Amino acid sequence: MTGRMNVLAGVLVAGLLAPTAVYAQGVVGGASNGAEQGNKKAGPIGAVVGGAVGAVTGGVNGLIGIEQRPRFREYVIAQHRPSFEYQNDVAVGVVLPDQGVEYYEVPSEYGASQYRYTVVDDQVVLVDPTTRRIVEIVQ
Repeated sequence: MTGRMNVLAGVLVAGLLAPTAVYAQGVVGGASNGAEQGNKKAGPIGAVVGGAVGAVTGGVNGLIGIEQRPRFREYVIAQHRPSFEYQNDVAVGVVLPDQGVEYYEVPSEYGASQYRYTVVDDQVVLVDPTTRRIVEIVQ
């Protein structure tokens, strides 16, 4: 049983030490989904392991899944949204100005409806509407 607990502790620590950029890219959603699925299949220990694994997977996939990114970009391009000209580097974690940027709702079919999107320097970005912080650059 001790070996199993060591592995569990290692997985949990790895999930907790994920970089902030990965966190912003979907770790919370992945962890939540992984914990739920793990709990259904293996109870409380499955929830812990599933949460850690889901956090890593969510970090890799981002808020909008890999398969949906091209379709979402096509959707945004079809909307003909104006591009906001930003004087600095566009990156995850950047807080956009409180004036001059237009934010638009993300359709629910893309699974990130709690965020808004905009176009900055011709790049599609997801933004936390409460902080105006870029949480994902959709490429």
